[in-house]
Amino acid sequence: MTLLNKALTIAGSDTSGGAGMEADLKTMEELGVFGMTALTCIVTMHPTTWEHSVYPLPMDLIEKQLVTAIEGVGINAMKTGMIGSPDLVELVAETIDKYELKNVVIDPVMVCKGCDLILAPDAAAAIKKLLLPRCDIITPNTVEAAYLADMAEVKTVEQIKEAAQKIVAAGAKSVVIKGGERLSDKAAIDIFYDGQEFVEMAEPKIYPSYNHGAGCTFSAAITAGLANGMTMKDAVLQAKAFVTAALKHGFAINNIVGCTNHTAYKKYGA
Repeated sequence: MTLLNKALTIAGSDTSGGAGMEADLKTMEELGVFGMTALTCIVTMHPTTWEHSVYPLPMDLIEKQLVTAIEGVGINAMKTGMIGSPDLVELVAETIDKYELKNVVIDPVMVCKGCDLILAPDAAAAIKKLLLPRCDIITPNTVEAAYLADMAEVKTVEQIKEAAQKIVAAGAKSVVIKGGERLSDKAAIDIFYDGQEFVEMAEPKIYPSYNHGAGCTFSAAITAGLANGMTMKDAVLQAKAFVTAALKHGFAINNIVGCTNHTAYKKYGA
């Protein structure tokens, strides 16, 4: 009998299936990890405008899910996704401490695609204060990185490296900052930093860009790699290859949005 390593995602449910815990579980399964969830909210979309509606779940229900996964099954790694309130951030921090959790991946989810504003300032402040010092790696985009590093902006490779150093100095064991479409460079550049070395990962930008769920997929792939015993650097490199393949073979799910293809890495290669 083959025993799979186990990982937990603390995230919202994206009813469309492209992001959130749906993307996390698909990614984990593709990488040979048994995934579990503690749902924080359910997100629905209007079928013609794609306007999002967010329905938070009660805190006591989230806590019971955490107990089920951690005490009832056990985990080798964990990640966060949408945790949109200070109280929920505090619960996650307390859970990390209580169970002395290892391989903690924080995907800060402070902004949405196409938006450069911090959506929930109170929750963002709590993530910065409580989860950044407790994580093994944090995976911000450039807007989130600027917030975490107390910088006015992060728009160049040099600024990404500066932000990475400041984020690690603030308590994170390591960080990978996603350049994505916000960088003017022709390449999609992500930079990993662990306090010792910078690793620059660049791939040509992909058009058309069916990238709904790409950030969730990337952090979930890192989590899966860590659950399987990979080093942090190797887990990040695998995640970059996984999400690049998923983007290369992304597809439209309707006339408004397109998603990453979570089967692409195994089916087509990096």
